[in-house]
Amino acid sequence: MTRLFTACLGTETNSFSPIPTGMSVFEDTMLVRGGRHGDTPGLFAVPLIRWRERARALGWEVREGLAAFASPAGDTTRATFESLRDEILADLRAAMPVDAVMLNLHGAMIADGYPDAEGDLLARVRAIVGPAVPIAAELDLHCHLTALKVSSADVLVIFKEYPHVDVAERAEEVFELLRRTLAGEIRPTMALHDCGMLGVYPTTAEPMVSIVAGMQALEREPGVLSVSLGHGFPWGDTPEVGTRALVVADGDAALAARHAAALAERVWAARDAIVPPFLSIDAAIDRVLAAGPGTRPFVLADTADNPGIGTSGDSTFVLARLIERGVGGVALSPLWDPVATALAFDAGVGARFDIRIGGKLGPGSGAAIDARIEVKGLNPKATQPFGGAIAPLGRLAWLRIGGPDDADAIDVVVNDYRIQTFHPDCFSQAGIDPLRPRALVAKSTQHFHAGFAPIAREILYLSAPGSGSMDMAALAHRRVTRALWPRVAQPPRGPVALR
Repeated sequence: MTRLFTACLGTETNSFSPIPTGMSVFEDTMLVRGGRHGDTPGLFAVPLIRWRERARALGWEVREGLAAFASPAGDTTRATFESLRDEILADLRAAMPVDAVMLNLHGAMIADGYPDAEGDLLARVRAIVGPAVPIAAELDLHCHLTALKVSSADVLVIFKEYPHVDVAERAEEVFELLRRTLAGEIRPTMALHDCGMLGVYPTTAEPMVSIVAGMQALEREPGVLSVSLGHGFPWGDTPEVGTRALVVADGDAALAARHAAALAERVWAARDAIVPPFLSIDAAIDRVLAAGPGTRPFVLADTADNPGIGTSGDSTFVLARLIERGVGGVALSPLWDPVATALAFDAGVGARFDIRIGGKLGPGSGAAIDARIEVKGLNPKATQPFGGAIAPLGRLAWLRIGGPDDADAIDVVVNDYRIQTFHPDCFSQAGIDPLRPRALVAKSTQHFHAGFAPIAREILYLSAPGSGSMDMAALAHRRVTRALWPRVAQPPRGPVALR
């Protein structure tokens, strides 16, 4: 009987975040042993559950190791990473002998002393199982595609879409490639090519729509098993940060290398067009005001304070400018402020009082806002959907500044669970009809798009201050010595030598 070992470890490390990633962040996000994911599994449990179901349907035995994932924040502490890594390795040793290993990783985890934490895990797994046991992994699109990761695995498959709406599909893909490998039908070989770029590339607009379609078309070509583009995570201070192309071919290293190079060059040629246009806060406000009345709201993405890339989620730069300019009819959700949330729940709906909101975790959060508010709505256990999973929002409190009319008010939804805006439920579960305001402010970079595009009059990406700054040329990396665009007009590009 085929014996499969599965496990998960990951987080998306923003090296400029003021929030260290300790064990409590994993405990609050996902820390599951023995496959006990419950009735509402998180997004990073989805591949593990799919693999378990597929394997058991084939009559395989599944040994499930630790599944640990943390909401994005700063570098993971050394003790936390080593504890979680070593638990997975102990689980693997206890499961031996195994015929295959499948890991669900993010790929952008950085720990104290480990600039490529998940690469370290993969290398140690390889050392335990030996060269003959296939290792396959699914990675987030914003992974760091390092030489160590690729050389330690047989198959790596990356999400193709941003927002990440294809997690389950990629899980099926990586399982099928592993199954075919075990059956002797294919011999995967991988090639990696460096694009020499830093950036954020939504796949909901051209030319990325066509680039993704081209990757999918290439997978139908003879000898090509999988095609991935690792966008990279620009806020990770690690030597191999940046955008890289990965191709898995069937026993043909030259074919994989040729197609990886072609994909990388196509992305390079589109570099100026694949980055979304960013507006200043005032320019975005001006566009909203100039548009006049409408039946749908503008959606303003506060990209620099997206908890999904490790920021604090409590920045006030956009809110402060709305107040300073006296712009009403706008709602913002969620703003992470456990203190303000607790005070609102204690006061109750209808209470009016002075409060200090946001701006608590450092310069990237801006200054705290002092305002007189009315508590308009409370939800003790709110959630929002994303990617086939349900994401917790914690307690939501709808605070109204100004008013009393909707058109004159600024509505702020505060919460006590740090998470980005995925879906209009961030507003509706607090009691706000998301179609009522003329503008909605979402603390997200792109994952909001799938939920908000159907109701948006127009989506505007903001270039605001914060620890998730979109000014790629100004990111203060210390460990990165490679020349990368847009810091350098013509950086070196080419194949990445595997170890």
